[in-house]
Amino acid sequence: MSKAYQVFDQSRSYFLTFQVVGWADIFTRQVYRDIIINSLKYCREYKELNVFAYVVMSNHVHVIFQSRVDQLSATIRDFKKHTAKQIFHELDTNKKESRKDWLNMIFRYHARYNKRSKEVQFWTHENHAVELSTNEMVDSRLDYIHNNPVKAGWVEKPEDYLYSSARNYMDLEGLIEIDFV
Repeated sequence: MSKAYQVFDQSRSYFLTFQVVGWADIFTRQVYRDIIINSLKYCREYKELNVFAYVVMSNHVHVIFQSRVDQLSATIRDFKKHTAKQIFHELDTNKKESRKDWLNMIFRYHARYNKRSKEVQFWTHENHAVELSTNEMVDSRLDYIHNNPVKAGWVEKPEDYLYSSARNYMDLEGLIEIDFV
């Protein structure tokens, strides 16, 4: 792995991107987006994670995280492992999922070419971590995260997208409580 885009200082805030292998558009279904939201809630409460911002897109998630106990890498690992396990379980048990075979084919295919994966792989191993060392960097990444659904053409205003912390920053009710920057 390259030296760029890694978490070096476990106590700092980072902009992170969690990408689904093959850019599979699994988060077009609410049930899978809700797994991400519930996992973010859990990490805030039980893993001492500050969640400053998030957006769940169709095939990736952008966040700004900081560990309150200097264990950011471990928390990211646990988050990704848990969400992948929950999504695979839902995919296997959801009889209404019309894309089950296609999605499983993608997840098996990508696991074959990665020695760290076993039979299936959900997330890419990279997190594209960018340490946020200045206020300008924080503002830039907040804007990027919150405007992602606007740029995708899904909503007109960032706060209109339910699966984003933009609602919190506009003093609207969000899906989860966040830690404001």
